[in-house]
Amino acid sequence: MFFGTFRRTSHKCFERLEEFEIVDKVTEIKADLADYGSIQTAIKQSEPDEIYNLGAQSFVGASFQQPILTSDITGLGVLRVLEGIRENVPDAKFYQASSSEMFGDYQGIKNEKSPFIPRSPYGAAKVFAHHMTNHYREAYDIFACCGILFNHESPLRGLEFVTRKITWSLAKIKLKTQEKLHLGNISAKRDWGFAGDYVEAMWMMLQQKTPDDYVIATGESHSVEEFLTIASEYAGLGDWHNFVEIDKSMMRPTDIKELVGDASKAKEKIGWSAKTSFEELVKKMVDHDIEYHKSHPLSF
Repeated sequence: MFFGTFRRTSHKCFERLEEFEIVDKVTEIKADLADYGSIQTAIKQSEPDEIYNLGAQSFVGASFQQPILTSDITGLGVLRVLEGIRENVPDAKFYQASSSEMFGDYQGIKNEKSPFIPRSPYGAAKVFAHHMTNHYREAYDIFACCGILFNHESPLRGLEFVTRKITWSLAKIKLKTQEKLHLGNISAKRDWGFAGDYVEAMWMMLQQKTPDDYVIATGESHSVEEFLTIASEYAGLGDWHNFVEIDKSMMRPTDIKELVGDASKAKEKIGWSAKTSFEELVKKMVDHDIEYHKSHPLSF
């Protein structure tokens, strides 16, 4: 049986579950990472064997505008879940979604032993959550794993993230419902993988005999400009310079030049490695958004 938490809002939004046609297979429970009482209630109601915490204020750019909110949800929210586990289901297995943003501008390929030097409120909050997860594993014998995931994308990525913003906008430009695409720093390089591959890694971590932390990455670095170039050419739009405008106001106060991970430990210990190539990922996202806009001509 599967449970999924959602925050109390005026309008339920389960579009990702609807995309996979699994809404009726997930039991909904109201919970908020900012509210310990609701987390306790959710844990007591579900009595879970495994808990996957993917909740956060996860947009790095927004964390500069909302550092307190980001710290409360992305950082303290994890502590609330861990304490809920300790008090109610100490035998449950816990997965925490750590982030490559924790490494900041540390040079070179990052692995589990690389130092954390976060460059954003989001990254700092994730470091706190990571250390608290490790603490609960060591001090309270909780089966808790951290997956230090590098950027993972899919056709279901939020529109505020640059990869989806690009493919969503290119689809609209191709169908002549949008003229320009505004972007910030396109020289930033990231290790981009397919979210579906990474979710498999999350599950595999919790199937091991002992809990541990793992970097999950492809080991390849690609710039935003590379993503844009492949997407534009694949969509049949040619040279992106014809419709992209670089907007300096969209640049972050501090940005990380490059992030690339070494997932050797995951391959050796749990048998995981990325299956989807960078180019396949880009094309998958472009195809999805073009088809979506064709079938939803009035979409924003």
